[in-house]
Amino acid sequence: MNDPQMDVDISVNLLSLHLKNPVMPASGCFSFGKEVASFYDLGVLGAIVVKATTLDERLGNPTPRVAETAAGMLNSIGLQNPGVKRVMQEELPYLSRYRSLPVIVNVAGTAIDDYVDVTRQLSSSPDVSAIELNISCPNVKCGGIQFGSDPQMAASMVRAIKAVATHPVIVKLSPNVTDIVEMAVACEEAGADGLSLINTVIGMTIDLERRRPLLGSGAGGLSGPAIKPIAIRMVYDVFRHVSIPVIGIGGIMTGADVIEFLMAGATAVQVGTANFVDPLACPRIIDETREWCVQHGVRSIREIIGAAQPANGG
Repeated sequence: MNDPQMDVDISVNLLSLHLKNPVMPASGCFSFGKEVASFYDLGVLGAIVVKATTLDERLGNPTPRVAETAAGMLNSIGLQNPGVKRVMQEELPYLSRYRSLPVIVNVAGTAIDDYVDVTRQLSSSPDVSAIELNISCPNVKCGGIQFGSDPQMAASMVRAIKAVATHPVIVKLSPNVTDIVEMAVACEEAGADGLSLINTVIGMTIDLERRRPLLGSGAGGLSGPAIKPIAIRMVYDVFRHVSIPVIGIGGIMTGADVIEFLMAGATAVQVGTANFVDPLACPRIIDETREWCVQHGVRSIREIIGAAQPANGG
């Protein structure tokens, strides 16, 4: 089955967007793209998800903000960003040079009105392809996870955003809930166009010399390979209960990881922690994904979406 000359189509259709491949960097792990553009052509990506954007500038949480852990990392950045006006004026126009690269803007806030205001402003930008609602960040004291842990609050948020959005709305879900399927269904019923899951898992590490939590804010979000089995299971469960597309996130380091998420039901994936380990992670993972398809005789990667689900003989 291994035919190095085989023509493989690894493009996917996500909402109204055509992605040349299913791989995109995750919000917060790629800033706004400029920093990585010196390493490779961002145009090779399926899409790009930029850093969380809030109504006003945020300086973020106290340092230390990052701690390495076994098979992953903890972070507590606190949504540091220059605010929506500067993002629209200084960051998004740069990405417009990559004409075939869909740009997804992650939106965060402390109240529904904040999210609505940011979305309304972004809706006027020609540089935006879709909105990702961050209702799952564990590293802020108000907003974020509060909306992402209550189905009714999440639904209210989605309805408010859909009322002003001119782009598809993707809701980013938290694993730090009792029932992620209930959250997913509530968001879909409220009008969400897609879902991305999962955000980080709340964790902590202790500085043994200081006898205090190592991170400046105490707890943080655990990401990396350690959380991949959790993410796979949640994508698998959510896929079976919704009809909107799912973007898989959590511990993706290789092309084989991408294939696993797609078989669980994801249409596309986001790569986060791997970018900190290797700035060339995304193009490498794209190449490995294509090579897996060649080795397994898969002519279109869309064939394997949901392949591990019971209805598909998995």
